[in-house]
Amino acid sequence: MIRHMRTGLMTASILALSSGAAFADYELNILHINDLHSRIESINKFDSTCSAEEEGKNECFGGVARLKSLIEQKRQELSGKNVLLLNAGDNFQGSLFFTTYKGLAEAEFLNLMKFDAMTVGNHEFDESEDGLAGFLDKITFPVVTANVLPSHKSKIGDRIKPSIVLEVGGQKVGIVGAVANDTPELSSPGPDILIGDDVATTTAAVEELKKQGVDKIIALTHVGYPRDLAAIAKIPDVDVVVGGHSHSLLSNTDAKAEGPYPTMVDNPGGYKVPVVQAASYTKYLGDLVVTFDDKGVVKAAKGDPILVDSSVKPDEAVLTRIAELAKPIEELRSKIIAKTEEPIDGSRENCRARECQMGSLVADAMLDRVKGQGVTIAITNGGGLRASIDAGDVSMGEAITVLPFQNTVATFQLKGDSIRAALENGLSKLEEGGGRFPQVAGLKYSFDRSKPVGSRVVSVEVKEGETYVPLDPAKTYSLVSNNYMRNGGDGYDVFKEKGENAYDYGPGLETVLADYLAAHQPFKPYTDGRITEVASAAGAAATEAKPAAGTDTTATQPAATSGAATASAASGPQKHVIAKGDTLWDLAKSFYGEGALWKKISEANGKPAPRALHVGTELEIPAK
Repeated sequence: MIRHMRTGLMTASILALSSGAAFADYELNILHINDLHSRIESINKFDSTCSAEEEGKNECFGGVARLKSLIEQKRQELSGKNVLLLNAGDNFQGSLFFTTYKGLAEAEFLNLMKFDAMTVGNHEFDESEDGLAGFLDKITFPVVTANVLPSHKSKIGDRIKPSIVLEVGGQKVGIVGAVANDTPELSSPGPDILIGDDVATTTAAVEELKKQGVDKIIALTHVGYPRDLAAIAKIPDVDVVVGGHSHSLLSNTDAKAEGPYPTMVDNPGGYKVPVVQAASYTKYLGDLVVTFDDKGVVKAAKGDPILVDSSVKPDEAVLTRIAELAKPIEELRSKIIAKTEEPIDGSRENCRARECQMGSLVADAMLDRVKGQGVTIAITNGGGLRASIDAGDVSMGEAITVLPFQNTVATFQLKGDSIRAALENGLSKLEEGGGRFPQVAGLKYSFDRSKPVGSRVVSVEVKEGETYVPLDPAKTYSLVSNNYMRNGGDGYDVFKEKGENAYDYGPGLETVLADYLAAHQPFKPYTDGRITEVASAAGAAATEAKPAAGTDTTATQPAATSGAATASAASGPQKHVIAKGDTLWDLAKSFYGEGALWKKISEANGKPAPRALHVGTELEIPAK
């Protein structure tokens, strides 16, 4: 294969080679996606399937037909250069294509794009290992995930490798994969697949690559942006991290980005590791250029994700194939079930952090469905809500896109102290945007994210008649959730271990949502303050609560601040993990009561950019 060098380096490189000295720099172009989530067709601004009308107005994004076109376009532009196309997992779950074809449609289209490697995501196990085995049977590219450890009885055999070595432009490039440690809680790997520790298994795989003489190593992960920053990028000899799972948009131009693209992380080996991710749902194609020196150390990294908007012409052959696959599901999907006066917000950033309109709607629908059974409380996971719904007609297809997991209504009885423990579990992954965040009906709760995990719940009230009363720890209540959570999913072990008289075989959540919307149309979206976040302020005599965005309430509420605003006053040295939206000024205001003291925090942490803090990084907060 041909090694490509800048013209100005040719003479110097020839002289160096003739004298046995160092080789020239090596440039690698990495194209990447993550969290496709079965968005086979294009999507609208609500991440739902785009309509023909919206397509006509050029309001659509992504879809595999556009994505394939853009990938081919980039490959043509990079002809003669060193190029890799990587997939960071979670191709399954999210549309009727997955519901109908169980991963085989996704495999077909990914093959057409000719990926060089993929890591599995947690949702690749949603149909247990059976669904993943069928997908592996069909794909034509390698899958690498070091911490997927199948037993000798597993149906996936040895088809998922800890790492692979690819020759790109005459150079060896190693790729090692990892999936989230809590995959058994998030999905259903089954008894014959163990999920090992991401850092330990990745470290071991990297060491094996080094023994083979590989000095350029990419970690292809599905563990989330905060975990990539805090752990994966700090593993010795990892050079680049291409990630997924948290759906993080990294960008140098988009104000909504969680961080820069790439985000550079200090490795203990004395070099910087570029970390990238490309949002989700085929809306972006990551485009990273990495320059390695002759020892395999990253000298430079640059790029930005490419928005896959209407300016990208879809591949016609792929559109034809999509239409063929859509025929069996079109009748179900197009059935109009209700109308909504306004868009219903089911966005990931809201439903995993606070009361959201879709969370209140789904919880109310679940509770309404079983109220005749004496059930008074509903708890459902924000991560189970996968899309918003736009205003106007609502189709069954949209309901299934919001609730694509085929979960069923599950009822059981639980004592008050266990309900509080369940809420604590739901609040335990706030910093990571964990899907376990509890959306509720029939109760109200407030929380303080600055408190340690396990003690974040401030208050819980349950509805009795038309009023709310404090939760009684010793009283037994009747609850409704979904069968996934009732069986311990998303860390809700307390439901499985403490729940009594459980029945997991109610109607599907998507049907419950559709029926509720049909009975309440035209539907008007709402939040009503059932979930509030307590903001701890320095010197405050009492805690104050912040309503969820869009809450319809006449009560006077304190002004909201950034993610830093929930930290308690610093009487001594403390630590703070950076959340989206944090600035040094806000941190200083929260910890010291005075934003002008931000330089104290800056100096204690190597003077980071005050308004471009890296999500997931831990800061030292010195005493005031």
